[in-house]
Amino acid sequence: MTIQIKVPSIACEGCADAITTALKSDRPDAMVTVDVDRKIVTVNTAASEAAVKQAIAAAGHTVAEE
Repeated sequence: MTIQIKVPSIACEGCADAITTALKSDRPDAMVTVDVDRKIVTVNTAASEAAVKQAIAAAGHTVAEE
């Protein structure tokens, strides 16, 4: 399943790397793309949207409410 999440706290490639690492630590098979300019994380994974949001928050980033 592909999940897109707005993450307003993304500021740079370092942020993108931290988010990618956090998501892949739980799901190594996840395909993660971070668009720094648009502040959007796209994840193709079997994990739930709630689990993806939790991993992003655990990496120290803010997930936008819908």
